[in-house]
Amino acid sequence: MLIEICVYKKLSNLLSIIAFTHKKFDFDEIGLFHIDDLERNIKLNHIKKQLNIDELIYLSTCNRVEFIISDTKIVDSGFLKKFIQLINKDFTISKIKGFVDRLEFFSDESAVQHLFSVASSLDSLVLGEREIITQVRRAYEDCKDYGVCGDVLRVFIQHTLHTAKKIYTESNIAKKPVSIVSLSYLELQKHLHSSKNILVIGAGKSITSMLKFISKGLLHKYTIYNRTLENAKKLSHNLNLNAEVKLLSDLGSKKEDFDLIVSCTGAKKVVLTKEIYNRIIGDDKKKKIIVDLAVPNDVSDEISKNHFLELITVKDLKITAKKNLKHREKEINVCLEIIKEQMVNYDIAEKERQLERALSAVPKSIKNIKQKAYDEVFVKELEGMDDNSREVLDKFIQYMEKKYISVPMVLAKDILLKQSAD
Repeated sequence: MLIEICVYKKLSNLLSIIAFTHKKFDFDEIGLFHIDDLERNIKLNHIKKQLNIDELIYLSTCNRVEFIISDTKIVDSGFLKKFIQLINKDFTISKIKGFVDRLEFFSDESAVQHLFSVASSLDSLVLGEREIITQVRRAYEDCKDYGVCGDVLRVFIQHTLHTAKKIYTESNIAKKPVSIVSLSYLELQKHLHSSKNILVIGAGKSITSMLKFISKGLLHKYTIYNRTLENAKKLSHNLNLNAEVKLLSDLGSKKEDFDLIVSCTGAKKVVLTKEIYNRIIGDDKKKKIIVDLAVPNDVSDEISKNHFLELITVKDLKITAKKNLKHREKEINVCLEIIKEQMVNYDIAEKERQLERALSAVPKSIKNIKQKAYDEVFVKELEGMDDNSREVLDKFIQYMEKKYISVPMVLAKDILLKQSAD
């Protein structure tokens, strides 16, 4: 296991990324750092408060969990131990120490390059998948709604998304996009020559994407089990499915008539245990197909050992993904050049924004100085002025006020541009 720590030094803050990815972690291990939807708002705010972090974004996909941090503090081992403990209180001291001991550290531009690469799919399990750009955008929007991120990460994510779009437009990295969902569908497609009875567990984005593929051309019968009936009904309605919806807690309460199971939930434990499967399969001896898109897995490994079925998991799909990489690797150098160019643009934009933040107090300060001059310093002189002279003076002061606000910003930006050019 490995946590990648990327730090990018700015004018007054550090940008850090703590990433748990498919490169160094098993999929089950990545799942240990997943934060459940229902507790995400509270937990992220708790982490932010406990560690006194300025800004925080949580990004979770099927093959990574990442925490993007903006703060003035340098990330050290003490910070990391506390951070990991706050993510999962069940981690033992020795396990936490093991995580920290195996940190990989990236300095300076590495954080920017890392997230630009992630959003552009260069760091994905399947090179060229477009889904990640939506996931990055949603991660920011969610954390903005939670109130845990602000202007620094806004600018960072804005340039990250712009870079990804530029890469998808100007390179062939996604000419034949293949996501985990589409890979699983390709595996499943050979079994879908006729209408099937399909048991669905979960109602999230991956399930939605998968059912869009499955429902094309054939009228299947669906039974959707989900934690909430509302989301299950919404899924059925949006895709116009012939579906019966049930609570996930009722799964295994009776035998089911099914040919195929598609499962993807955010649960931290196995959802389809061997006991539950035995109850829903009953005495049915026909071959079944199970597609498990969850991380960690929803389906117990013991089921495939004792029943006639084909189990398709994210881990299995990694083999197919490696083959697809060969068709896209030739585009990597083109993408890296785009990232390099966009990193320069981001550096200039963020420094300008840092100046704007720093100088945001200038207008108020100038107004306070002006008011003090009117109310205290030149009170006697102003009393002797006629209305016409007072009007001219007010216009003069307003003009000077605007110039004193704009001139420092213009000069500072010119200096930054010159430094960047050098």
